[in-house]
Amino acid sequence: MERDYTQEERYILAKRHVKKVKGFYAHLFWYLVINIFISAVVIYGIMSNSKSSFIEALTHFGTYSTWIFWGIGLFFHWLGVYGYPHLLTKNWEERKIKELMEQEEERKNRMLKK
Repeated sequence: MERDYTQEERYILAKRHVKKVKGFYAHLFWYLVINIFISAVVIYGIMSNSKSSFIEALTHFGTYSTWIFWGIGLFFHWLGVYGYPHLLTKNWEERKIKELMEQEEERKNRMLKK
């Protein structure tokens, strides 16, 4: 069932979406800044403490581990903003409630016909 939003409701929904997009880009910005800094510190530490080469320091798990684990969180943030729109949103909840209510109504109608 398609909703017929008024102009004001559409504006509010668009404003809410822009706020989510802005939050995602802020998250992405800090992800890049902090991970570059952490990687630089780890590479410097590995190279100075164990006299490893740059390539050895670059391939060390500590160098890219925060990129991976924080990246998983960033991916889910992206998914929440841009991803699959029907997955666990308010609209999904409303559709699921309506579907369950319709199923219950059908079940009651079948029971009454017997």
